[in-house]
Amino acid sequence: MSDRFGIYLHVPYCRSKCRYCDFYAAPGQRGVPEEYVAALLRELAKNSRRPDTLYFGGGTPGLLSPAQVAALIGAADPLPGAEITLEANPDTVTPEPLTGFAAAGVTRISFGVQSALDDQLRRLGRTHTAAQAARALEWAGAAGFQSVCGDIMLALPQYTNAEFDATLALLAGGGCTHISAYLLKIEPGTAFFRNPPPGLPDADAAADFYLYAVDRLEAAGYHQYEISNFCKPGYEGRHNLLYWNCQDYLGIGPAAHSCLEGVRRFWPNDTPAFIAGTLREEEEGVCNGEDFLMMQLRLCSGLDLEEYAARYGVRFTPRQQAFLDQCVAHGYARRQGSRLQLTPAGMVVQNAILTELI
Repeated sequence: MSDRFGIYLHVPYCRSKCRYCDFYAAPGQRGVPEEYVAALLRELAKNSRRPDTLYFGGGTPGLLSPAQVAALIGAADPLPGAEITLEANPDTVTPEPLTGFAAAGVTRISFGVQSALDDQLRRLGRTHTAAQAARALEWAGAAGFQSVCGDIMLALPQYTNAEFDATLALLAGGGCTHISAYLLKIEPGTAFFRNPPPGLPDADAAADFYLYAVDRLEAAGYHQYEISNFCKPGYEGRHNLLYWNCQDYLGIGPAAHSCLEGVRRFWPNDTPAFIAGTLREEEEGVCNGEDFLMMQLRLCSGLDLEEYAARYGVRFTPRQQAFLDQCVAHGYARRQGSRLQLTPAGMVVQNAILTELI
């Protein structure tokens, strides 16, 4: 078992709910209540294992004050050289808090930019403009952040390759060292699910947008290391790699998930109960061979079949091997020794491939 360990802190507050968002968060907030930070500190005090990654996710963790962030980092007691990531929206930051976050110990800032077109941002329910995104990236660099991340959403309503190009130019020009590019998915319970927007691309068009994005990101110097993640050399997200490599992480806060020593747990979605100290984690199950297979095939490094067999006693049947041979022949996968890797085309149809292998 790897000794790598990360902590995820969920901040379930945001200014407004985006129309595609299905994350657990309470809209209409201008900051994070002190009683919620106190609850996170209470739970952090129960942990004695020092993390080498710490991730503030949400919601909108950028609503935390630098003092709150400093207190939480201090309580988490990360190891020297730890990666400490904080998510923020471009319109919730100014130079002062960004400088404060850096001084508190945040090493990696991540902005949900999504698009460089203001009409698209309004359609999504985002509250920032492209100009605000550009300013936020500039301010992050001025605050001293060496690791700056930006998100791009693909296959949005009325989407075009030109929109992707404009968004990539905004992020690359703003100094992003890491870019997450992912397809819009209409999730139950969201505003888009209740009222689907017109002009959504079909599955074939969405696949084409994804493959175009992979090519353009590579040309811009962002190498792909996971199905939706691209970076400059040396800027891979260490925290998320814990998830994809089935290593230990502790999640704290309502809707947060943990996996420790192969057992998965989660906190129910109940912020008042979490603050009150009456909420309890629930067991979700064990992290088994199927989980490992799914996570490893998200990575461009792929699945080591010998490691898979050694860890879980699983070897593919002759029928599954023949299926994989067909995937290789048609350009969906490649084999390098004992390692199976999906190509970008294979990642588009990853679910279909997994169905055959599980």
